Amino acid sequence: MTIATGDSVSIEYTGRLEDGTVFDTSRESVAEETELADEQPDREFTPLRVEVGAGQVIDGLEDALIGMEPGDTPTVRIPPEKGYGEWSEERVRTFDPAELSQQLGDEQPEEGMYLQTQDGNLAEITDVTDEAIRVDFNPQLAGETLEFDIEVVSVAN
Repeated sequence: MTIATGDSVSIEYTGRLEDGTVFDTSRESVAEETELADEQPDREFTPLRVEVGAGQVIDGLEDALIGMEPGDTPTVRIPPEKGYGEWSEERVRTFDPAELSQQLGDEQPEEGMYLQTQDGNLAEITDVTDEAIRVDFNPQLAGETLEFDIEVVSVAN
């Protein structure tokens, strides 16, 4: 059965950056090899179920699935505009240190610390001075070309 919009698809995948760094996977063996299992100890590494066309995954991955069949094992390259978008200076904001510290429950903001936004995304504190704190709201993978090794496990419509 060829995958079409509206189908429910189960895939195994490993996502890599252009330099080969694995940033995500559904495969437990890959997670253990790359230390993702240590970084996400409560996560179950199992096939991903996706309804094609529902916007549950990045556009490039969704587009790539259309036309595939169970058993297909392609490697798909996804440019930033079909992934997490280009990195943008407009998504970096500057905050008053006292204001941000208060929002953090008086926790001291530090460079490299991540904040969870109201919509559930992460933002990184990139610079801390006495006068200002810079926070980057770009997705962590913004500006990156992504490569996915995919295995189509099953398709249902």
